[in-house]
Amino acid sequence: MIDPSQHEPTSRRLKFPSGYQIAASDAPLLPWSHVVERLARAHNYWLVTTRPDGRPHATPVWGAWVDDAFYFDGIWTARWARNLATNPAATVHLESGADVVILEGTVEDVVPEPEVAARIVAAYVAKYGSDAPIPEAANGMYRLRLRSARAWSSFPDDATRWGFSNV
Repeated sequence: MIDPSQHEPTSRRLKFPSGYQIAASDAPLLPWSHVVERLARAHNYWLVTTRPDGRPHATPVWGAWVDDAFYFDGIWTARWARNLATNPAATVHLESGADVVILEGTVEDVVPEPEVAARIVAAYVAKYGSDAPIPEAANGMYRLRLRSARAWSSFPDDATRWGFSNV
């Protein structure tokens, strides 16, 4: 996992095809903390997976941003979980269309360490009440390992991309 206390992930301006709006070259990029804050407070996250026949599948899920990773839970028989069993590549984005956060990476079924599991449960309880997952249980807790992230709050001026090498 990335550790923002150690360093901020590498960022760059999004590239657009000719004809798109172009940001001023001196416009500031978003800091990674902007993304982290929105991921931590979000209530619903949209998970996009690919069906075995190649068709996309999108569904809202509950989750928590803990220790610089997105954790979510669910039953392994759900369409999205079966898709991930075949192809673990996924995209997660937030509901807002004005303040955009899009994550891409690989999802893995995990059993977090007890300390991490406690932070996941605490984040769920803070957001969703008593309906918390059981992260220590095998099968049913998933973690997105980031490959890239994109975000903007004032398109195209602060449209930013981050790359990660942990996948």
